[in-house]
Amino acid sequence: MEKEYAKYLLEKTSRDYNLIAPEFSSKREEIWEETRFLFNDYLIPGEKVLDLGCGNGRYFPLFKEKTVDYFGIDTSEELIKIAKEKIPEGRFQVGDALNLPFPNNFFDKVYSIAVLHHIPSEHFRLQFLKEAKRTLKPKGLLILTVWKFHQLKELYLLFKYTILKLIRKSKLDFKDLFKPWSKKAERYYHWFSKTELENLVKQVGFTIKKSEIVKNERGNRQNIYLIAEK
Repeated sequence: MEKEYAKYLLEKTSRDYNLIAPEFSSKREEIWEETRFLFNDYLIPGEKVLDLGCGNGRYFPLFKEKTVDYFGIDTSEELIKIAKEKIPEGRFQVGDALNLPFPNNFFDKVYSIAVLHHIPSEHFRLQFLKEAKRTLKPKGLLILTVWKFHQLKELYLLFKYTILKLIRKSKLDFKDLFKPWSKKAERYYHWFSKTELENLVKQVGFTIKKSEIVKNERGNRQNIYLIAEK
């Protein structure tokens, strides 16, 4: 993918989430229960923790339960506004995941739930991971999830954009697609395989401690999760 087009997609993603923020937030009031263990099993009270791509702050209660020193950051001004209104005690700010406003070796843990699949191009995905690593303390953990596309409508979109790429009608990379949110926005996604995600994280120098697929009870939502150590 051309770098300028990737930059455009980064800006588009922020604009899209600003546009759909109230509606999106109303559908993301609760945590995904199948991911609760990532917080219960790994958070330690008193740690300094970054919620990278925090959105409306819906995971804040799990961080609060563990009494960690919490920082939440997101590129969407409107989602951060909602987070601040809902959770005044939270430390939320607008910021760029590719240029984090934190010093080196600052956090014990960096959480990133359903964010990396919105980052276009391998170049920027690596930059995202490098920034997370830079801000982690030695032996600190990166805990992230990405969507595992498996539903027919998602596979149809993947097929559609693969064909468009093959006939040179798309600037996207292979395994990229746009997924509509009502009629208001078409959000950019990269379709990850578990192996691709693992290899990407290893390139940055992380040591992978665990990598699996987690599903909700109905099985209609699936995510790849990964625990990696600096």
